[in-house]
Amino acid sequence: MTLLRDKKIIVTGGGGFLGSFVLAGLRERGCVDNVYVPRRAEWDLRDRDHIVRLMREQEPEVIIHLAGLVGGIGANRAKPGEFFYDNAIMGIQLIEYARQHRVGKFVALGTICAYPKFTPVPFTESDLWNGYPEETNAPYALAKKMMLVQAQAYRDQYGYNAIFLLPVNLYGPRDNFAPESSHAIPALIRKCVEARDAGRAEITLWGDGTPTREFLYAADAAEGILLATERYDGPEPVNLGTSREISIRDLAALIARETGFRGRIVWDTTKPNGQPRRCLDTRRAKELFGFEPRTSFEQGLRETIAWYEEHLQQR
Repeated sequence: MTLLRDKKIIVTGGGGFLGSFVLAGLRERGCVDNVYVPRRAEWDLRDRDHIVRLMREQEPEVIIHLAGLVGGIGANRAKPGEFFYDNAIMGIQLIEYARQHRVGKFVALGTICAYPKFTPVPFTESDLWNGYPEETNAPYALAKKMMLVQAQAYRDQYGYNAIFLLPVNLYGPRDNFAPESSHAIPALIRKCVEARDAGRAEITLWGDGTPTREFLYAADAAEGILLATERYDGPEPVNLGTSREISIRDLAALIARETGFRGRIVWDTTKPNGQPRRCLDTRRAKELFGFEPRTSFEQGLRETIAWYEEHLQQR
């Protein structure tokens, strides 16, 4: 097992939502002075020269690549080119120059969006190439998926140790609640809280509510990432999730109840549903590096709502 406190580590995206939990997990493992987070103001991870300078100055032994341009269906539909280019170029160049600078291990974070639009439930890693991703986020999904292709190709040609993880939809305190770019849970929390406080009789949501989603608490996802960094060195992609799915309709009703919104929920069926179902087979993560989520969905949801009420309602 790799002792991370003995390694020089770069965490891209360490200033973001998931990154904050990964950094907390590293601190729990005794990693303090050996972790570096390249901040966007100083480092453009789409730029080759910036990446080369980062490798030379920091001399990392492990890179955990969390950085990316992310957003919900609306953001993906509005800027598909940016979502493809930014995510693809970051992954391609980071893995290449990590290899050139002999970085011992590269941990690449993919996305559940990489699975085909119609995938048998639960999604097993062997289903990953059995069709095209859901159209609204396919550019983002394919850009992330290319890191798996690159990691496996580099392992075959160069013996390079790059691993690829597939986290399901994440949620938790410190999530992105911005209306134009947030994902399902933070978007629903914000809509319900704002409608409750304004005394509105209804809220309108996209689609018809029938799609299902699986959600993983961000602190649990971070633990899964760090366990894989410590214990997993294989070529195959690995799912990170809970194996529990919930329909968007039931999710909306649950969040309305937990936030105290008592109005009607109206479904705008002119808007897209996204992928019909999402639920992962998580056996490989348990077998290969002992990952099992610790936070129940209800507990995690309450903590996320409480954080939003405390921190964002004052703005």
